Order: sequence, then structure tokens, then C-alpha cells
Amino acid sequence: MNKYGDVEAGDEYKGSIEAENQALLPSSPAPHDEADTNGSPRSSTHSRLCSKPRIQLSVAYLGGLLTAGLIQLLLCPPQWLFPSSNSYTVYDTSKDLVPPYVGSSEVHHYPPPSPTNVFPSLFPTSVGHAGPTPTGAEPALVATAPSYPVHTGAAHLVAPSFTKAGTDDDHFDLFRHWGNLSPWFSVEKDAFGLESSPGVPETCRVTGMHLLHRHGARYPTGWASYGGPANFSARLNKAAAGWNASGDLAFMNDWTYKLGEEILTPFGRQQLYDLGVSMRMKYGFLLQNFTETNTIPVFRTESQDRMLASALNFAIGFFGYPFEGQYQQSITIEDPGYNNTLAPYKTCPNANKPSKADRAQPYIRQWASIYLKNALDRLAPQLHGYDLTIEDVYTLQQMCAYETVAIGYSRFCELFTEEEWKGFNYAMDLYFWYDSAFGSPLSRALGIGYTEELVSRLTHTPIATHNTSTNGTLDDDPVTFPLGQSLYVDATHEVVVLHVITALNLTTLASNGPLPADHIPAHRSFKASHLAPFATNIQFQLLSCTSVPDSQIRVIINDGVVPLTGIRGCPEQKDGMCPVSTFVAAQREIIDKTDWEYVCHGDWEVPPGSAWNTTTGMPPAPEQ
Repeated sequence: MNKYGDVEAGDEYKGSIEAENQALLPSSPAPHDEADTNGSPRSSTHSRLCSKPRIQLSVAYLGGLLTAGLIQLLLCPPQWLFPSSNSYTVYDTSKDLVPPYVGSSEVHHYPPPSPTNVFPSLFPTSVGHAGPTPTGAEPALVATAPSYPVHTGAAHLVAPSFTKAGTDDDHFDLFRHWGNLSPWFSVEKDAFGLESSPGVPETCRVTGMHLLHRHGARYPTGWASYGGPANFSARLNKAAAGWNASGDLAFMNDWTYKLGEEILTPFGRQQLYDLGVSMRMKYGFLLQNFTETNTIPVFRTESQDRMLASALNFAIGFFGYPFEGQYQQSITIEDPGYNNTLAPYKTCPNANKPSKADRAQPYIRQWASIYLKNALDRLAPQLHGYDLTIEDVYTLQQMCAYETVAIGYSRFCELFTEEEWKGFNYAMDLYFWYDSAFGSPLSRALGIGYTEELVSRLTHTPIATHNTSTNGTLDDDPVTFPLGQSLYVDATHEVVVLHVITALNLTTLASNGPLPADHIPAHRSFKASHLAPFATNIQFQLLSCTSVPDSQIRVIINDGVVPLTGIRGCPEQKDGMCPVSTFVAAQREIIDKTDWEYVCHGDWEVPPGSAWNTTTGMPPAPEQ
């Protein structure tokens, strides 16, 4: 898995892989003139000489069987002595080796760059004659429905034969065991410790909502510090002349790498469209506030392709097509040198130092060597001529998840047991706990900029000082960062969602950390599949209630209500509510105690491994 999950691309390395794979990928396998009994290709000369019975008969009469054998050896030498130009390197003549294209990248470019049948004037997007167009009342499902709709997260995907997702509550659901690669789903009602529904509590009404969500399902990155489908496929392709597969792995004998890089998959687009529709159905009535003030909402995303595509697909779902004129899309820049709370690591130098930012690797390696031992023993004998490692087997599990969300189904999923998938899910927990959440010494600082913006919006007051990842140019402009909206939507990466969760001090999610690398804790509170799947979303729900005097706030992650008792002053409340004023005061205190300069630019170190740990997302305190 790469640093920050879906953030860094590793451009130099990925370019070399792509060039190499493209060079090795033919339009179809090279044809064979003829095949021997083992399926090996023969040269045409070899075929002509060996197909003439007169020669063989003459030699038999003249010299007997011994002489015939010698002449046969001279005229028709075994192919392993003189391989023909269209044969593959053979190490074991009793087996068929894979063709050279196996493992190479398969790319389908669409649309064509210059299609010949494009006539825009003959295909306008609007021809009038729309028929009746009066609109109706906005939906308010979160306030009016007797129950809250559950999102299963697996539409359009096919589960492997050993399991079918979502058949009942007790059945193993593979799609919920991929950590951050899982499609988002509504977590169980008490997933975070509260039995409350995300629907509006009794005596309350919704007055506003702030939504922070991740992009949808994407292709993998081209670089990874541990595992990584692109790395593995390139190694397989490079060694294709020396291996073949059998048994459960036999499908790999003509397998090609069909995954692109980082952009949304078709299913990922669907996820964000569905999320947009879902939020319109729940909170559409909040748009009335904009009508009353003669304004339209400003939603935010950033410049990476999958981020912008996610935001626009959300908008199509939320507003419908065409969405122009219904909202304004702010696009912040994700690149070094640009302050951006949706990509804060770009201006935090320590976030690029593995000793500080990639603490999870030894934990994942240790855990993988435990939970994948049996899988390695089972699969390694089925791949002949290629030495599988634990890391390779871990990558096969990644391949299952990525192929499923990209092309709908993956044979790799069937290679593993339910217990091994539970182990993979926990490996993802380890990764994100130590690299992006409560166990990372950087995470609170990386999430504090968004926290400042949230406080600014909640209080309708500008940010006083820009000394973190906030962008003063954008945040100080009421046009690009308006205050007083009843609805906000921001799109970001899963690591930033985890940074924000950490910065908010949602300590119930860290209650059984630090996470061990030798076993899965029972009833663990931190699960990446619950907190950071594809299209994960956090609703900051604002309420006005007749049962309490103050405005209230709730935090709802993937439809699960989160207790706010880790936030100073917030009470134990059955619906997870906290007075907005109390919430804001506690967040301001956290902001004041978070030293961005020290965390991101300071010369501090943490001991490797488990010699030092944090559950607050903060580094060791500076020496006095």
C-alpha cells in the first residue's frame, strides 16, 4: 500500500512500468505454426522434415532402428537444442509456460482522440420542447420518514462464489472486509457505541448539515511501500518466460493487468452519484434557505482528477442534470506550495519522511506473516517457476478488491478464506491507525486546518490566523468561502477524513489502541472499513430541539452516530448530541494546543516499531 493510501503516485516508477508493459503487450498472443504434444510451438522446418514418412522409412531399412534413431536426431533435433524464433524460453519441458504478455497492462483508450463522426451542430444538448417543468417540494427524509434508509454499498459488483454479500446480518460480507478499499456502507446501528439512529431525534429539527466525503472507488496508485498491484503485475510480466500456474491459480496463465491508475472507476462514479441522490433525499429541504437569501451553495473539492470527478458526480446526483446555475464548485489545488485543508500533507514536510509518516510498515509485515502463512503454503506450489512471498500474497488480496471495484468481479477473491479476509481487513486497520489516524504523530496537525474551517462555519466568523494548512486567499474571501450557509459539501481523501476524526478528538474510536500486530483485538473500535471506505462520508448534523435550550451538533460517520464524549464538555447523550457552543470551545482549545510549525517542520523523531506510541495523533513533546 502506498503512503497516504491514494495520494502519492510515484510518477517516475509508474512511468517505467507503463512503458515496459505497453512494449510487452501484443494485440493478441503470437500464433504457433504447430504445437507438439506438450503444446510447445515448432518451427516450420522441423515440421516439414519430421512429417515425411519416406525419409524415416529409408533410414529404417538402411541402418536399422539404431541408425534411424541417429538420423532422426540429426534431421529433427529436439527443440530445446535449437529453439525456433517463435518459441518461448523453456525451463521445464513437461509444462506449458505462460505467453510473454501475461501480467502486462491492458489498456482500452476511450474515447478516440479524433472521432470522424462528430458533428456538434447536428447533436445539440437542448432542442427546447421540454414539456411541463414545474418542480415540487424538496425531500426531507431525514426528518419525515419513520426509519432511516440503509446503504449496502455493493450495487453492480459480483461477490465470489464462496459468499454472497448482504444476504443476512450473520453472513460474511466480503465487500466489508477490504478496509479503505471497501465500498461505503451503512454501518451497524451501534457500530460506534450508540444505539441512536442518524435520523432526527425526537423534539429536534435539522437546521444545517456539513458533509465531508471521500472520492469514489478508484484504480490503484502506481507505487506502494508494501504490496501494490502495479508493482506485482510488472514483476510477473518481466518473469513471464519462466513460470506457469496450476490449480486455483490457473487463470493467471492468460491474465493481464486491467487496472488504470488513480482515476475513478465506473463503479466509483456511481457511488458519488448515489451519495448525491441520497443527500438530496435526506437534506433537500435545506435548499430553501438559499432561496430565501437569494444565493446558491458553494461546494469544495480539489484538483486531482478523481476528486473533481467525484464532486461533479455528486453534484449530478444532488442537483440533477444540468447542474449549472444551481451551485458553485470551488476547486482547490493539490500540489506542493498550495495551502489546502483537503490535501494538508502537501505543505507539511514531515509528512514526506517515512520514519514519521509511514510507521505502519513493520506492523503490517508482522501481521501479514501471521495471517497469510497458510495462504502462502497453499498458493506457492501452484505457481511454478516464480517464488511467491508473503507480500505477493497480500497483493493478491489487494488485486481482488481493486479488480472488483474496477471491472465488477475478480477471480483473486476466491483464493482466500473468510479468516484470511478478516486478516486483510485488520491489516488495513493497522495501516491507517499508524499512518493516518490516532497512532500517527502527524494526523492531528494534518486535520487541524479543516477543524478551523469547521469552527469558522459554525460560528460564522472568519479564521483569525492562518498558520496551518488553511488557505488565506480562499478562506478570507466570502465568495469562495461563504459563511452562513445551511449546507456545505467538501470532497477529500480518506486519509484526510481520518486526520479530521483524530483532530476532533473522537476518542471512542481510539479506545482500544494502540493496535497490536500479532492478533486481532476483540470488539476493536477502530475499523478502516467503517471509517474510510470508498465514498466514506461524515455528516455534521446541526439541530434545534425543544427539549434542550442550545443548538446541538451530531457527528454521523457512514450512518453511524459517534459519541462525542472525548470532546471536552460534551455530555454522555443517547443520541450523540453536544451543544454547538461546547463543541466549538473544545475545538478551539485543541486548535490552540496544536503546533503546526513543530509537527510539520520540527526536527523530532520517533523510535521505530512499538517503542513509542500515541493515541492522540501527536508527536513526542519538544524537549524543554
